[in-house]
Amino acid sequence: MRTVFLISMALVFITLAVYMQTGNHEFVNYDDPSYVTQNPHVASGITCANIMWAVTSIDNYNWHPLTWLSHMADVQLFGLNPRGHHLTSVVIHTVSSLLLLLLLHRVSGSLWRSAFVAALFALHPLHVESVAWVAERKDVLSAFFCFLTLLLYADYVVKRKPILYVAVLVFFVLGLMSKPMLVTLPIVMLLIDFWPLGRYRRDDQEQGLRQLIRKNALILKEKIPFFACSLFSGIVTIYAQHTGGATQTFDELPFMLRTENALVAYVKYIIKTLWPSDLAVLYPIPPSFPPWQIVGSLLVLLFISAAAIYFGRRYPYFPVGWFWFLITLLPVIGLLQVGVQAMADRYSYLPVIGLFIMAAWGIPDLLRGLQQRERILALLAGIVIAISAVLTWHQLGYWRDSISLYRHALHVTTGNGVIHNNLGDALSNKGDKDGAIEEFRESLRINPNNAEAHNNLGSILLLKGNSDVAIIEFREALRILPNHAAAHNNLGLALDKNGNLDAAIPEYQEALRINPIYAHAHINLGFALDSKGFTDAAIREYQEALRINPNHLDTRNNLGAAFARKGNLDAAIQQYQAALVIDPNNSTVHGNLGFALARMGNLDAAIREYQAALRIDPNNARAFNNLGLAFERKNKLEEVKK
Repeated sequence: MRTVFLISMALVFITLAVYMQTGNHEFVNYDDPSYVTQNPHVASGITCANIMWAVTSIDNYNWHPLTWLSHMADVQLFGLNPRGHHLTSVVIHTVSSLLLLLLLHRVSGSLWRSAFVAALFALHPLHVESVAWVAERKDVLSAFFCFLTLLLYADYVVKRKPILYVAVLVFFVLGLMSKPMLVTLPIVMLLIDFWPLGRYRRDDQEQGLRQLIRKNALILKEKIPFFACSLFSGIVTIYAQHTGGATQTFDELPFMLRTENALVAYVKYIIKTLWPSDLAVLYPIPPSFPPWQIVGSLLVLLFISAAAIYFGRRYPYFPVGWFWFLITLLPVIGLLQVGVQAMADRYSYLPVIGLFIMAAWGIPDLLRGLQQRERILALLAGIVIAISAVLTWHQLGYWRDSISLYRHALHVTTGNGVIHNNLGDALSNKGDKDGAIEEFRESLRINPNNAEAHNNLGSILLLKGNSDVAIIEFREALRILPNHAAAHNNLGLALDKNGNLDAAIPEYQEALRINPIYAHAHINLGFALDSKGFTDAAIREYQEALRINPNHLDTRNNLGAAFARKGNLDAAIQQYQAALVIDPNNSTVHGNLGFALARMGNLDAAIREYQAALRIDPNNARAFNNLGLAFERKNKLEEVKK
């Protein structure tokens, strides 16, 4: 037990030491906004309404309520400071690595081989993406429940207590509620039944065939509830991805190309496991594959599969590790294509454990009979783990911010239109508009039908004052993707800027039909209605925007101004005061609050607000003028009183 404890502590220490640098990383603009920073349900923390949304919604092409709840918990604890979000993922990954060590030691009895697999899981560069990317919380969370499920399952096999069986099923369901990729876990349970649990072997040489079949039938029967849960999760996931528009049609991506990509991707995952170089956040699907890659990949997979079956009786870890890898990767290998990636490092998070098991148990067997075998194995294991730690540390550096991440991806891949688009967005956020335009145009050169790139290019052109060309880009985005809510909203803004409010308002309304919780569209619609004199309708839009995002200062200010125009000064003052809680140093809001107070006859309070506005911005002419008028009114009142 002392050795287990020391190894466990060493594993925890080195994992935290390598990954703690993520605490200084930013959010990236690839999925992090939709999962956290711009998701109104997550960004407002844990509330009853948000919990209900997490459980009932199908968002980001998945049903994974536990993942949503974990992000909400982070916001509740750390706000939108990325440090806490990153370190939560690091802690979960570290605990999962420890659980993997305990699981393998529990089922196999081999401490050092189990420690080697756990260390590779903790420190392999392929796993950087799952840990360093906040939006991939679902990976580390599902792995945690995966290992906990298998650990409890191993106890159930020995103790046969019904309460343990229920616990195994509960944790499996929690894993599915974190990420549906765990649908293959019941098959993994059947694999470890074969090895190392050895539940299929004959315990008695005199045992008859009928008894053996009955025993194995019971092993399968106990998995039925697990397969049922997997089936339900799979159906919900396919429905979510289809209705969300994430799945590629066979017209967009032919079945033959998907099959070719799957064959090649399997082998590439093996290569990147053995030689983890040129790792990228996105690997684009090429238009075709060289025939030698397709044939070669098929032969490699068939050869290893045949060898695993042939040597399975003598080396049972071989088929278990190999089919662990093949089967757990199957849901994301691309036959049912979601997104534009040919493969993804994050997809290997759990599957490569099978390859690690093959290495941890196979290499010692290959070196059997060699002198100083244990020392040689210890030296090799130490070198592999040390190299993995160094490479992981280096790979983590690319994840410090969006620009660094995308520039590296473009350096190691070609034809990556999505990443050019994302880099353009990141450059735009940093104020580099010309650099952003260059990236958006390159993205469209690679794929002219990238609606997101058209929308982003239009947005940056609108910021540069070229609204006419921006309108062309937004309309092109909508031609490609008619339900692009942001493009409708942005088209409305461009039309609004051109003075065509009557055309802008239907665009905002269409954006809200597509996405009713689109706060910026509510704000823009409210402002447009306000400008047309429909103050009551504008107030409703501002209020809806604040229901979605209560901390939007400009909306508070606009709502206050709308209430003031309606003569509801108490409501106006309340909104201005709420705005100043968000930003106490906003000169405009102080001035507006002063004006509302002056209209109510509270000149002393109004004067204080005008003075506050001028302290913040001495050039606020409106506040300066109103302050003079307030003093004039006050002096006249004092003269009247005398």
